[in-house]
Amino acid sequence: MNQQENKHHQIVIIGAGGGGLCMAIQLKQAGIEDFIILEKAGGVGGTWWHNQYPGAECDVQSHLYSFSFEPNPHWTQPFAGHAEIRDYLNHCADKYELRSHIRFNTGVAALAWQEATGEWRLTTQEGDVIHARFMVSALGMFNEIVWPKIPGMEDFKGTSFHSARWNHDHDLTGQRVGVIGIAASAIQFVPEIAPKVGQLDLYQRTANWVVPKGNTPYTEAERQRFREDPEAVHRSRADIYKTWNTLGTFNDKEVLAGIERAGLERLEGVRDLETRRKLTPHHPFGCRRPLFSDVYYPVFNRANVALVTDNIDRVTSTGIVTGDGTLREVDTIVYSTGFKTTKYLAAIDVVGRGARRLEDAWSDGAQAYLGITTAGFPNLFMLYGPNTNQGCILYMIEQQVGYIVRQVKRMAAERISWIDVRPDVMNAFNEDIQRAIRTVDVWQAECGSEYYYRSASGRFVTQWPKSMDAFSAETARSDAEAFESAALA
Repeated sequence: MNQQENKHHQIVIIGAGGGGLCMAIQLKQAGIEDFIILEKAGGVGGTWWHNQYPGAECDVQSHLYSFSFEPNPHWTQPFAGHAEIRDYLNHCADKYELRSHIRFNTGVAALAWQEATGEWRLTTQEGDVIHARFMVSALGMFNEIVWPKIPGMEDFKGTSFHSARWNHDHDLTGQRVGVIGIAASAIQFVPEIAPKVGQLDLYQRTANWVVPKGNTPYTEAERQRFREDPEAVHRSRADIYKTWNTLGTFNDKEVLAGIERAGLERLEGVRDLETRRKLTPHHPFGCRRPLFSDVYYPVFNRANVALVTDNIDRVTSTGIVTGDGTLREVDTIVYSTGFKTTKYLAAIDVVGRGARRLEDAWSDGAQAYLGITTAGFPNLFMLYGPNTNQGCILYMIEQQVGYIVRQVKRMAAERISWIDVRPDVMNAFNEDIQRAIRTVDVWQAECGSEYYYRSASGRFVTQWPKSMDAFSAETARSDAEAFESAALA
C-alpha cells in the first residue's frame, strides 16, 4: 500500500496562489485547521510564481489586487510587478502560518468520488493517495500553458522557451530573437528585452488594443502617506473598485469609445506608418482581452525591432519561415502563446458521482454554479472557476471563499456529509449568464476571442457579464435549497 494511502484531511486545497492562500486563511479564521494545500511548484504564488518574465506586472491596481483583510501600504507603484506580488503572497503565507499546511512540488493527477464513504480520493502525480471530504481547486485559468502547433519547432537548434517559463539562465544580449504571439505577456517583456537584443522580430497574428496604463511609480510622499494613514489605502482601494466594478461588463459605450481614442492617440507615437497600420485593431475594445501598457508602442521606433504579420509557415533549424517564403534567422525563439484559459480542471482526471468524468460533463464547455460547483461532483469547489473573470479576480475569489466557508460551516452544524448542486439550479444560473453575455455587444463581434473567452463549442466560459457588486450579492446567500445533500452517518 502506498505510504499515503491512509492520509485523511477534512479539506484539500489544490494550488498555493492567491486563491489557495485566501481559502486557507479564511478556513483558519473560521476555526478549521484540518486542511492541506498541494502545490506543484516550489513556492507560493501560483501564476506569479511561474510568470517571472521580464516586466511581468498586474493589470489591476494593487490596492485592489490584494486581500481586503490584508491591505498592503508598501506597494511601490499602482500596478505592482511580479516580485512585489510574490513578496505580498509570501507575507500572507507567513503571517497566517500557512506553510505547515503546504506540500510543495506536489501535483495532482486524479480525483475520484467515493460513493461508499462520501469522500474524495486524490492521487498525486507522485502516486500518493489522500482522502478528504472536501476538495477546493484553486487552479484558476492560467495553470496550463499553450504551445503553438508549428511544423519544425523541434528542429530549431537555438534556444526556445515559453514566456510563462522564462529561461533566466539564457542571456539575450546581442541575440537575434523571435517572439511568437503578441498579447498580454509580450507587451510586458518586449520593452524590457528590446534594448539588449541585437534584433527583435515580433510575430503578430491579430492587432490588439493596447491602451495607456498610467503606472508611474509612487513618490516617496505618496508611499509615506499610505504607510502612515491606513484610511488612505482604503480610500484608494474604494476608488479603484468603483472603476473596475462595471468596466469589465463592457456595456458603457461612452467609456469604451474614450478608451479606444486613448489607445489610438498613443499609437500615433509609432513613427513608421506601415507599422502603425499593422498595429491598428479592427475589432471593438473588449472583444479580445484588453491590454494595458505605457511602454509597448515606443518599442517600434527602435531600429532593431520588426513587426511581422505574415503567417508563420514553419520553424527551421536556424529560424522562422513565413508564408511568403522568407526565412528570418534567429538565435532564440520565445513562444508567448498564452494559456488554456477555458480548460480549468482539465489537467486533472476528475470522476464524480456515477463514475461520470468532469470532461464529459463539460463537453459543451465548462460551467458551474457561481463558478464554484458543478452538478454531479459533490463537495468539489472551485475558485476562479467558469464565468468568474471580471474586474479584480482576487475580489471575486474572496466572495467565492466566503461562500464556500459558509457552506462548510452549515454542513457541520446540520451534520451533512455532502452537498451537490441541483442540476436545475446550475442550469438556470448558467442560462441567465449566457443571456447576459449575449447583451454585451463587443463580445458578439468576430475577433478571434475563442482563444480566451470561448470553448470549442462557442460557449462563453470565462467571463462574468455583470458587475462585481452583482457577484458579491449572488454569493452572499446561504443557498441551502440549491443543493442535494446526504446526512452524516
